[in-house]
Amino acid sequence: VQLQASGGGLVQAGGSVRLSCAASGVTSNYDVMGWFRQAPGKEREFVGIFSRSRRRAYYSDSVKGRFTISGDNAKKNMVYLEMNSLEPEDTAVYYCVARLHYSVAYYDRRQYENWGQGTQVTVSS
Repeated sequence: VQLQASGGGLVQAGGSVRLSCAASGVTSNYDVMGWFRQAPGKEREFVGIFSRSRRRAYYSDSVKGRFTISGDNAKKNMVYLEMNSLEPEDTAVYYCVARLHYSVAYYDRRQYENWGQGTQVTVSS
């Protein structure tokens, strides 16, 4: 199983970035795909996930209203993270995650065995 994230880069505060993640491998029909992030010197934290069975996304309070996570009806093993109104505090390595089934503890990184390699997003002030 592989999760390949792409789309990171350098952006100015107030700008936007779109990340993509593609899942491939033997078991790739995930119900849940989403994102965590880790800033330098900080713990890895939940950003948001999209659940196909529940047809909705869930977000951390810190990104709600600014970030949008979506799936792809045609490409079921893709997930996207649209990040708007970016702030320097959003600077981090963003990791794609996937899970076969929805969990009420979706915000807990221990729920996820499958992680992508991470993509850097740097927001300059």
